[in-house]
Amino acid sequence: MEILSPQNARAKGWAQLQEKKHRDKQNKYVVEGIHLVQEALSSGADIECLAYDVDKGIPQELRHITDTGQGAEWIGVSHAVISKVSDTPSPQQVFAVIRKEARQWQDLILRENGLVVVLDGLQDPGNVGTIIRSADAVGAAGVVLGRGCADLYNPKTLRSTMGSLFHLPVLEGDLLSILPEARERGARLVTTMLEGQRSCFEYDFKGTSWIVIGSEGRGVSPEVAALVDDAIRIPMPGRAESLNAAMAASVLMYEALRQREYAAEL
Repeated sequence: MEILSPQNARAKGWAQLQEKKHRDKQNKYVVEGIHLVQEALSSGADIECLAYDVDKGIPQELRHITDTGQGAEWIGVSHAVISKVSDTPSPQQVFAVIRKEARQWQDLILRENGLVVVLDGLQDPGNVGTIIRSADAVGAAGVVLGRGCADLYNPKTLRSTMGSLFHLPVLEGDLLSILPEARERGARLVTTMLEGQRSCFEYDFKGTSWIVIGSEGRGVSPEVAALVDDAIRIPMPGRAESLNAAMAASVLMYEALRQREYAAEL
């Protein structure tokens, strides 16, 4: 099948997925580029269709899976259609339209000794995506995005995950409902504060630990801070006043990984 006109109804529907309201309404999102499409396919994502530049053909890296694309439809499209769907000035030659996956946050709460990263009002999509990528790298149980965070399916967020979105549970929900239940199930909630008495290198991350990361400008909201068990600090002996949210989260996650997997090697 081919779609060559940007005025085609399906092309218009795909282009609308650049906006959150339409992603929510259609319950779909778009990933662009060979790498993200490969990750979506290999993870078993619910792909509605895959579109490729009809003039260039299906990318070599994807040709071996055209017959096993999980029932997804392959569509040749014009460069004009790709440009309409993409949010970048230099569009990729392939994209996938994917149905959102329904996940239950209760599954995370039941993970014994799980490491979970919680984002509270983190608005920068690059930081959100990078934290998801770091959480994937350390083998975290999942990531929870609270209200006020950048949309998980924002194209910039998706690109920043580098495909990690497909490797671990990433959930969106109300932290004021989720966090109390996590605590009741034995999770220890920890966040960073400049006035934290203990260094992150002195804190015990070996049990069920939920790391709460606040917004870039305001930190953790007062409502969420009231639910946190422990406030720690990241030592900064240099002259920098702070770390950005993604860097701070990565420091904490890797300290947790060190304690859980490598402490005995010292």
